[in-house]
Amino acid sequence: MGEASTKDQSARTTAQIEADIARTRTQLAATLDELAMRVHPSTVSAQVKAKAVAAMEERAGRAYVAASGLVEKFVDEKGQPRKERVVPVALVGVGLVLLVASSRKRRKD
Repeated sequence: MGEASTKDQSARTTAQIEADIARTRTQLAATLDELAMRVHPSTVSAQVKAKAVAAMEERAGRAYVAASGLVEKFVDEKGQPRKERVVPVALVGVGLVLLVASSRKRRKD
């Protein structure tokens, strides 16, 4: 079996060997060009930018879904604000602002 393979190899002509070499060089050149393109700074930069944009879009989508769910809790089916939910949240917000303002005033004194 190995002997037949050796006979096939030795039976090749010079032109066949040169054609194989030329084909291998072409394949190698294409591979090197592809590798050069993959590691080129502009290609790497574009890939990083695309990943960052995709991550930001995903986060923005999640924030939108969360915000829309939050808004539904404070608005009735007609789109009017629910006073029984808005007023307590507003009072808590005002209380937090007053608390922060008073703690800053104490630090200055």
